Amino acid sequence: MKSISFLLMGLLMSFSISSCFGSDDDDSHNNDDDNSGGGTTGVVVEGNWKVTLFQEDNSSQTYHFNGYSFDFGTDGTLVATNGSTVQNGNWNNGGDDSGNKLNINFPSAPDDSPFEEISEDWNIITKTVTKIELRHVSGGDGSVDLLTFEKL
Repeated sequence: MKSISFLLMGLLMSFSISSCFGSDDDDSHNNDDDNSGGGTTGVVVEGNWKVTLFQEDNSSQTYHFNGYSFDFGTDGTLVATNGSTVQNGNWNNGGDDSGNKLNINFPSAPDDSPFEEISEDWNIITKTVTKIELRHVSGGDGSVDLLTFEKL
């Protein structure tokens, strides 16, 4: 009986010690904010980007962004330029329970403008140094929008 008690006590102590070390599933990995070049920040701030797909409500709206160059600043600024036309915004990245995100905001864009339409918290589907594919699910009607940036 004494040996069973020691065995149970040993197992309990072993479990307690291993739980102190935690796991690698820590939420800090979800923010994807890695300036070393592998995270979203390191990718988007390198060079200028163009929109190669903006699909809203199953309809391509990409043409609204033809000729625009997007510059993601290290300070969180976002500037879309098409000749002398400039639209200022901001961006950041992070994560939540639904995964890594790229948050885009053009606060001065008029309602129903293309820039107001892409002012969303986008889930990152795929990300390489030359292409970022994003997805947004509307909280209202559940419709899915797609946005793709490719490096110029």
